[in-house]
Amino acid sequence: MSRSLVLALVSVAVAGDIFAQEPTPEKRGGWFTRMLHPFQSNPVPNYKDARLRGLLLELKLSPEPVKLSEVRQLQVSLSLKNVAKRAVVLDFPSEQRFEIYLRNSTEAILTIWSDNHAFEDKPGTVLINPSEHVDYPATIATRDLSPNKVFICEVFFPQYPELRLRQKFMTAP
Repeated sequence: MSRSLVLALVSVAVAGDIFAQEPTPEKRGGWFTRMLHPFQSNPVPNYKDARLRGLLLELKLSPEPVKLSEVRQLQVSLSLKNVAKRAVVLDFPSEQRFEIYLRNSTEAILTIWSDNHAFEDKPGTVLINPSEHVDYPATIATRDLSPNKVFICEVFFPQYPELRLRQKFMTAP
């Protein structure tokens, strides 16, 4: 009887170690979950470039709405998160990592962020480990914006054109 009790305790301990794994950041549901939630989208885009898979790009603008009488610079917060199980390595030919365009509603470019910045042609590498992120805070001038209109902030990485995000925002007088 004591042998069967010891065997049962050992098997429970081993099973506990097997099932005590950390949850993965990217949870993909099985067929049953997809049947119950058919319109739920996967937050991580599936990039054509395999090196970029698992990266999640987030963009936050502040303040919203942009009061042009009070704000001369729009605060842009760009975050690049790695939700994959492997590290992602990004190589850049210069010190510039990203670019910001302010566009009007007809898609015309009004302001380019890099016009006011100098970058050296010094190559660099960014390594993003699993479950980590890199934040890029920036500001861009609002001098070409007009009140009570909708504009588009487009952020992208010139070296990796698939890493692109756009967000609309409204201006106020």
